[in-house]
Amino acid sequence: MTTPETTTHRTLQGLFARRWQELLAPVPWTPGFASHSTALRQSEWQVASPPGELRARQVEQLVEASDAGALGQALAAGPDALIFDFDDTFSPTSANVRAGHANLGRLRGHTRPLVMMRPRPLYMREPGSTDSATVGDLAAFVEAFREREYLYVYIPKLEFPHEAEFWRDLLDETERQYGRAPNSIRVCLQIETLPGAFHAEELLYVLRERAFGLNAGRWDYVFSAVKWLGREEGFCLPERAQLHMGQPSMRAYEEHLARVCARRGAQAIGGTAALAPDPADPEPALAVVRADKEREAARGYVAAWAGLPGLIPTVRAAFQAAPPAAPPPPLPEEEVAAGLLAFPRAEEVPLAAVREVVGVATSYFRAWLGGRGVIVRQGRVEDTATAELARAQLWGWVHHRLPLDTGEALTPERFEELLAEGADPQEPAARLLRALVLTDTCPAFFPQVARTPAEVES
Repeated sequence: MTTPETTTHRTLQGLFARRWQELLAPVPWTPGFASHSTALRQSEWQVASPPGELRARQVEQLVEASDAGALGQALAAGPDALIFDFDDTFSPTSANVRAGHANLGRLRGHTRPLVMMRPRPLYMREPGSTDSATVGDLAAFVEAFREREYLYVYIPKLEFPHEAEFWRDLLDETERQYGRAPNSIRVCLQIETLPGAFHAEELLYVLRERAFGLNAGRWDYVFSAVKWLGREEGFCLPERAQLHMGQPSMRAYEEHLARVCARRGAQAIGGTAALAPDPADPEPALAVVRADKEREAARGYVAAWAGLPGLIPTVRAAFQAAPPAAPPPPLPEEEVAAGLLAFPRAEEVPLAAVREVVGVATSYFRAWLGGRGVIVRQGRVEDTATAELARAQLWGWVHHRLPLDTGEALTPERFEELLAEGADPQEPAARLLRALVLTDTCPAFFPQVARTPAEVES
């Protein structure tokens, strides 16, 4: 029998089906601040004041939505907020979607920690359907927690203002359909794409009546840079270990978000602490996490994510110990733009680094196609974001025939040889990586190319 909740869900899908389909069309973009939005960026406005319950939190725990065991561990670890994640740590099988939506109901009636949700991004469809996965996750979240005064949603993968406008209208209509107060669904915008960084103020302005912050997503952001700039002559990023936050481009990105938040009254939320400490000697990894979060706090960030429950005390302590931070000083937009685009360029890459990146991508794709959206590999938490970066780096290195430290070039043929060293060339994970790398243009998102988990299930 159809319930009122599923009727409302179907209504939302129908109302937004056409606009959502239109969002999937590619958008041309030239890096830089949009001149037609200059007046908006120069004017004085602020986001709505955040609810009081948001102001004291310092650490948020990301939990793969379908994993009941991980949910229990996260609750026991005592984060300030818990984020049900249907995005980067989630493999969107039909079974996982059902389990994730069911797990939302397990926290009905809980008052602590704050419950938040990150839905599947706008480009994703429901398994075996033409429906928007975003709308499905949003409806399930609102249905599960409809008695709460405020609901909190992280919006992933934003690039352009028209996407924020879609979200604004979707949230307005969702509140009407469920009988909620206007602007009671509050949002944090993830600025994890290169266009999103340049459009950060426009995105925030569109959602200013319900936005409480901006969140930095490091690896998705670097992947986005390859996607948008990778065809430029000589644009080859170095291996991931060199893409740290001390790089001028990454420092400019972090400071830009902090500057926008300080000016507009929003909260700056740091990235994910995603190291997996060695149980026998955890301090080296914890020291890296501590330094990372202390740097964010010093730049005006008020909280950050923990990728594993064991990192919660370290993340919390870093923000608790930080004195109030002054916002970064204002800069001319030309200087900000130059900093955002100052990515490091690699003239060669070690063969060992290429083997490692091939290993990251194939290991993760193997897990994702099998229904697991997050893995721990060699002391690091790997998810969709790091897999996107890995395959994009390989695409760039092969596309530009980047020299290896052995003196040879990374040609398509050499890539095939390296792929065959660690994987059966005919297994689905290897075929997916090959399809993503051996193409003239870097694909936008790997799930759009993949043989989907839903197909694997059947």
